[in-house]
Amino acid sequence: MTTTMAQALNAALRDALKDDDRVLVFGEDVGTLGGVFRVTDGITADFGEDRCFDTPLAESGIVGFAVGMAMGGFRPVVEMQFDAFAYPAFEQITSHVAKLRNRTRGALSLPMVIRIPYAGGIGGVEHHCDSSEAYYTHTPGLRVVTPGTAQDAYDLLRDAIQSPDPVVFLEPKARYWSGEEVSFTRSGPAMDRAVVRRQGKDVTLIAYGPMVATALETAEAATAEGWDVEVVDLRSLSPFDDETVTASVRRTGRAVVVHEAAGFGGYGAEVVARVTEQCFHQLHAPVLRVTGLDIPYPAPKLERHTLPDVDRILDTIARLQWADTPVVAGA
Repeated sequence: MTTTMAQALNAALRDALKDDDRVLVFGEDVGTLGGVFRVTDGITADFGEDRCFDTPLAESGIVGFAVGMAMGGFRPVVEMQFDAFAYPAFEQITSHVAKLRNRTRGALSLPMVIRIPYAGGIGGVEHHCDSSEAYYTHTPGLRVVTPGTAQDAYDLLRDAIQSPDPVVFLEPKARYWSGEEVSFTRSGPAMDRAVVRRQGKDVTLIAYGPMVATALETAEAATAEGWDVEVVDLRSLSPFDDETVTASVRRTGRAVVVHEAAGFGGYGAEVVARVTEQCFHQLHAPVLRVTGLDIPYPAPKLERHTLPDVDRILDTIARLQWADTPVVAGA
């Protein structure tokens, strides 16, 4: 039976609520409505308003409330509804959620999850389609994860809820309705590990969240060009799995990083730096990026021009110095 990513997330929340009375789910419209994307559909009806409930439209208050509950022994899972809606809560996240363990020298931890539907591909307007991952990954004290498949949506959310650390859980909106066979046994890799989604020998595509499916589609299309493409799904953006990523790049000798966020100062720049520093002597070409444009998110009819697609990725792969003839300085 095929399970969509939204259904897998719903199942993960239900299983967590069943397994641990300390787990609570709350946020904007997560109760009666079941969330804008129906991720929490039916949970209030089945578990009651004490376990899954709506909050006022006050993101800073939602996160601040969750901080207090986590300090008191609960495991809150909050939803921000849309990526840019989380910005009013940014001060709470960076000043308190990320720092409380260090501030108290380990006396207090914050086992909480902040669910943020993010990225584009749904024809949404500004404040509904931001790729804000770099803000959170640049903040020490936060775990940041994002699933690229329905199976990972279930596994990562279960692990995030059980984590003793605060987790920013980025859900790719455009993939909510993609589906696959899902095992509800939490048998996948650890939360902080990347995985090789497709093996190849010529070039490594490094992607995460909404771009995983695009990278896999590109890898299939690349066979017509004679390229055997490996695809690595990061899953965890912070901490970063250097071991899996660098092992892949050392095998292939070439790499391209793909993400929807703007290129300048984007998360991909950190990935490029880490790969270059650790794999310099195995690289046959510079590590390149395919990203969103350096502009505010465009109107719905124009979003296709900023989102990375198969053709843009293939064009970038073609720039990876495939010629056998060495380049002569000054030639």
